[in-house]
Amino acid sequence: MGQGHDHGVAPTAGNERKLAIAAALTGGFMLAEVFGGVISGSLALIADAGHMLTDFASLLLALGAVRLSRRPATWKRSYGYDRFSVLAAFVNGLSLFLIAAWIFYEAIKRFREPVEVLGGLMFWVAVAGLVVNIAAFWMLTRGEGSNLNVRAAALHVLGDLLGSVGAIVAAIVIMLTGWMPIDPILSVFVTLLILRAAYRVVTESAAILLESAPEGLEAEKIREVLLEGVEGVTGVRHVHAWSITEERPMLTLEIDAASGSDPSAVRRAVKTLLHERFDVDHVTAEVDVAAAPVSP
Repeated sequence: MGQGHDHGVAPTAGNERKLAIAAALTGGFMLAEVFGGVISGSLALIADAGHMLTDFASLLLALGAVRLSRRPATWKRSYGYDRFSVLAAFVNGLSLFLIAAWIFYEAIKRFREPVEVLGGLMFWVAVAGLVVNIAAFWMLTRGEGSNLNVRAAALHVLGDLLGSVGAIVAAIVIMLTGWMPIDPILSVFVTLLILRAAYRVVTESAAILLESAPEGLEAEKIREVLLEGVEGVTGVRHVHAWSITEERPMLTLEIDAASGSDPSAVRRAVKTLLHERFDVDHVTAEVDVAAAPVSP
């Protein structure tokens, strides 16, 4: 029983535009922040500059994933290249853990061997960085709902934004009190905030890559809804739910129908109900109709 499906879901031009603008803003300011961090001697600025470098790379990766996912599906890749964006989100999330490890290491060194920090220069570079990061973060989060790939990229920019806030606070404390340990302390604090969100992106993208059932698409719940909501359905078996991307849940299942049921009508009713209750558009349903009882 053949069933037609549209496997291609074109990514929005809006996401591509967001990522391109954010990458331009981040890459353009990155060199200035590196220079300011080295001259001022601030770990907070250097950490933020290193983070911004990885942000630039992650934004380019996310942008490449969006463009690659536009390529049409083929016989060999019947779902197209959409999942590459999930892979990009996973890699971007993991890179945040590596950045965090480096910042922790540098912070420990700074606690053991304090370094003189030029609070004034640090302050103005951090303020400029904050403005750039706010613009990039606003660009990535405004308008239409972002997918996992864009969320991962936005998380990198949020890390820079919070890093800039931390650097501003550290600069003010240094200028007013001369207390240098505030620089590595705030660097570590900001990193801890980012790690929490990074963990969520990594776990969500890993769940998609491992083809785990999307939240809300539990087999028992689907079985219960179909038995109660579709006339003629007597059983639901072999339910498999997964997703290609966060926006593309997939579902296959076998339906047992009562004797005399129209398989095509049951299949249409099942797909309609699954769309209405679970917002799943791609459903492959095999309908088995019970044999009519034999008259004695």
